[in-house]
Amino acid sequence: MPRTIIIDPVTRLEGHGKITLQLDDAGIVQDATFHVTQLRGFEKFCEGRPFYEMPNITARVCGICPVSHLVASSKACDAILAVQIPPVAADLRRILNLAQLVQSHALSFFYLSSPDLLLGMDASPEERSILHVAQTHPEIGKDGVALRQFGQRIIELLAGKRIHPGWTVPGGVNEPLSEEKRDQILGMIPAALAAIQRTITWFRGSVERFTAEIEVFANFPTLFMGLIDDRGLAEYYDGALRVIDSEGNIIAGELEPVHYREFIGEAVEPFTYMKFPYYKPLGYPGGTYRVGPLARLNLAGRCDTPLADVEWRRFRAMSPRPLLSSFHYHHARLIEMLHATEKIAALLADREILSRHVRATASVNNLEGVGVAEAPRGTLIHHYKVDENGLIRWANLVIATGHNNAAMNRGILQTARHYVQGEQVAEGMLNRVEAVVRTFDPCLSCSTHAMGRMPLVVELRARDGSLVRELRRD
Repeated sequence: MPRTIIIDPVTRLEGHGKITLQLDDAGIVQDATFHVTQLRGFEKFCEGRPFYEMPNITARVCGICPVSHLVASSKACDAILAVQIPPVAADLRRILNLAQLVQSHALSFFYLSSPDLLLGMDASPEERSILHVAQTHPEIGKDGVALRQFGQRIIELLAGKRIHPGWTVPGGVNEPLSEEKRDQILGMIPAALAAIQRTITWFRGSVERFTAEIEVFANFPTLFMGLIDDRGLAEYYDGALRVIDSEGNIIAGELEPVHYREFIGEAVEPFTYMKFPYYKPLGYPGGTYRVGPLARLNLAGRCDTPLADVEWRRFRAMSPRPLLSSFHYHHARLIEMLHATEKIAALLADREILSRHVRATASVNNLEGVGVAEAPRGTLIHHYKVDENGLIRWANLVIATGHNNAAMNRGILQTARHYVQGEQVAEGMLNRVEAVVRTFDPCLSCSTHAMGRMPLVVELRARDGSLVRELRRD
C-alpha cells in the first residue's frame, strides 16, 4: 500500500520544520517536501515604523544571526540617508560580520552536524548530540565550544552584547573601538586559528567515510551565487553579485545588488511559509541556485588570506569543476572560519581602526534603500521603501536560507530516494534525510515570510475530547 512518512520535527537546526515523504506500493519514494511551519511575518509588521528602527527590529528575526540582519539592514538605511559611511565604520561592521560568521559556522559544524560526522549517521538519537561528542571526542568538543565563544566574544566586545546588539546603526556604528578591546581580540586570534586548523586536518582525514552520502546529499547541477570584491575574490560585506553555473562558467559577473529584483524572482508554494527565490533569466524552477559557504568558495577566485588560500586550493583541487554535493558545505564552513579569523586580524592591524569618526548623519534623502551582505548561510538582502517622514511603507527580506530552498527540497528527494526503501525504514535512513537539510544549515525563523496557503485543520473539541466542529483549508 502507498504510505506517508513524516519527520516532525526536523532536528538539530534552527526553527520549526518537518519533512513529508510519499512512498508508492513498492516502498519507493515518489515525492518529498520540506515544510517550514512557522510564520514570522516581519515584512508586514515593520510597516509604519521609522526606518532607523529597522536594524534593531529585524535583528530580532532570530537569535542565531542577529548581526547579519543588523549589517544588511543598516546598509539599506545608509542608502535611504544617501550617505557614504566613514571607512572605519565599514571596517568595524566587517569585523562584526566576520565574527558572526565564525560563531555561526562553529554552531553549525560542531553542535549540529559533528554528532553525525563523529558518531556516525546510524548512531542512536540519544547519542547524537554535542554532549556525547564532548564525552567521546573531548578535544574536538572543546575546540567547538571555544570557537563559538571566540566569535561571540568579539561581538560582545564590539557591540556591547552577544545577542541582539544595537551597535550597528544607519550611517555607521554608534561607538568607536578602543585600543584595549582591539588588543583583547588580537590576543584571542592565535588560539582560534590553531583550533580551526586542527579541525580542518581532522575533517580532511575522515571525509572518505562519507563517500556514499557525498554522492546523494543534494549532489546535482545548480547555479551558485554570492558576493565578490572588485578582484573577483571572496567578499562578505560589500561588492557585486556573481552567478556561475555547475560547470564554473560565469553567467552573470558583476550584478549590482541594488537591482536584485531584475534578476531574482520569488516563487511561493502551498506547502511552506518559505519563499523560493530563483534566477529570473532561467525561470522557476530552472533558475535554482545555491548560496552560502559552498557557493562562495565555488565562485570566488580565492580567499586572499594565506592560510585560507592554502585550504581553498586543496578544496578546489577535489574537482576541476565546482563541487556540487551539499555535503561539502561542512568543509567550506571550516575554510571560511579560517578566512574570517585571518581577515579580522588584518583589519585590526590597521591603525585607523581606532578612529573616532564612526558615523555619518543625515535625514531622509532617498525613499528606497537596499542593503546586501553575506550572512553565514548566504546572501542576505534587505529592501525598504519609506515615505517623506521616513516611515516604512514596504519591506522585503530575501533570506539566505530562502535562496537555498529549492535546492534543499530537491536534495531531500534525492537523499530519500536513495536511502528510504522497502517496508522496514531504519532510523538511520531518516537521519540521513534530516542530515542533508543540516548541510545547508537553514535558519528557518529568518526565512518564513511567504504568505502562501498552507493546508490547515482547526478542531474544536469538548472537555471530554469529542469533536464539536472541524474547519479545513486545503
